[in-house]
Amino acid sequence: MGSPAFSVPALRALHAAGHEIAAVYAQPPRPAGRGQRETPCPVHQAALELGLPVRTPAGLRKDAAEHAAFAALGLDAAVVVAYGLILPAPMLDAPRRGCLNIHASLLPRHRGAAPIQAAILAGDSETGITIMRMDEGLDTGPMLLKSATPIGPADTAADLHDRLSAIGAELILRALDEDPPAAPQPEVGATYAPKLAKEDGRLDWSEPAAALDRRVRAMHPWPGAFTALEGAPLRILAAEPLPGTAGAEPGTVLDGSLRVACGDGNALRLTRVQKAGRAAMEAETFLRGHAIPAGTRLG
Repeated sequence: MGSPAFSVPALRALHAAGHEIAAVYAQPPRPAGRGQRETPCPVHQAALELGLPVRTPAGLRKDAAEHAAFAALGLDAAVVVAYGLILPAPMLDAPRRGCLNIHASLLPRHRGAAPIQAAILAGDSETGITIMRMDEGLDTGPMLLKSATPIGPADTAADLHDRLSAIGAELILRALDEDPPAAPQPEVGATYAPKLAKEDGRLDWSEPAAALDRRVRAMHPWPGAFTALEGAPLRILAAEPLPGTAGAEPGTVLDGSLRVACGDGNALRLTRVQKAGRAAMEAETFLRGHAIPAGTRLG
């Protein structure tokens, strides 16, 4: 049970390992692209390539017929990774070994919809994958296995997405093969990572440079970090924190290299940017066609 690209390696790993996959559940096809054609999600597409049956219910909570169809599959386990629909109790209880979730954090830290981005924003030194037996709470079920990976100073959400997706595929195979005992999650240290909105990408120049650098990396590729330049949005695709200029107002461009004053007296140098409707460019290339003199205010 999964939908986005993050879920595909687990599906392929289960299939390659010889597990009998009774069905693949994915979110329904949705309009996409310029023509807004109905397009299957990545898991749906992968399942079709593998010749697996696909079910795409629009909802599950009150659909008794769907609950019965799920139970009739006679599952040993259901593997759930970024599915996007809440499983009601009749479905959680149907598989013999339960519904096993591949969650992209070291639970109980960063429960919720955006754990990868939350780990970068918080300045965590590591993150990882937890295999959890699902209950009716939000990522509160007992844990079976964990695997950690460091968060490097230049890691973006896209970097961690790919790394954690691969780790999750490996770890779910171990969980199914080893059937490890489940341990309850401690409540100490539990945090919640809500679903991201586009506004989460806005840079607040009153924040410290290190925090803004983390936001740029956490919001890549979606929703993307941005600021305002002359009343229009400017996307920030990459940046680096640097020493600033004492007394400079936050959001002020300090020099010709797009070094911008931040709230802690340090600066964030914008290294890759994009104007609306234009191609992404390295800062040096961008500045050759779009002069931004020192003293310009961003925000």
